[in-house]
Amino acid sequence: MDWRTPVTLTGKFVRLEPLGETHVSGLTAAGAGDESIWKHMLYGDIQNEGDMFGWVRDILARPDLPYAVIHLETGQLAGATRYLNISPEHRGLEIGGTWYGADFRRTVVNTECKYLLLKYAFETLGCIRVQFKTDLRNVHSQRAIERIGAKCEGVLRNHMILPDGKYRDSVFYSILNSEWPVVKKKLEKMLAS
Repeated sequence: MDWRTPVTLTGKFVRLEPLGETHVSGLTAAGAGDESIWKHMLYGDIQNEGDMFGWVRDILARPDLPYAVIHLETGQLAGATRYLNISPEHRGLEIGGTWYGADFRRTVVNTECKYLLLKYAFETLGCIRVQFKTDLRNVHSQRAIERIGAKCEGVLRNHMILPDGKYRDSVFYSILNSEWPVVKKKLEKMLAS
């Protein structure tokens, strides 16, 4: 199985469909007027449809597997996420580049997205490790990653240079295949409540 083959993942609350240029307008609407989305991202500030089109084209040019996140109840684009640093030879990958519009943050959307992505990674692809990383300054993201059951592995200092020239320290987390059954039960319980 080619780990980069696009698939659609559907849950009760969201559908993750392979990202495409057709998603630009919806993603622009989801991110409209919310600079906080881009504050800790490596992409710079995305303010209009032209910026979003450039972002989508950049993401599609990478060896990643990006997804548009569709909120099923409303049919709205909630944001985007992706698999990156895909390493079939080491049976691992990263889940990241995740962002949501203000209406979908701190809702079931992120929980189910992570559940669907982790389930596919561990149960279909056979991953032994899934990692996450976030900016050390992005405490909300760190709490969200910890909430799903990932373990903090440490901080890489001066790990990246942001578009504004600032150095970013990145906090790394992971979930191992041996931990997945417990994490899966936790996420399923969260989704049921």
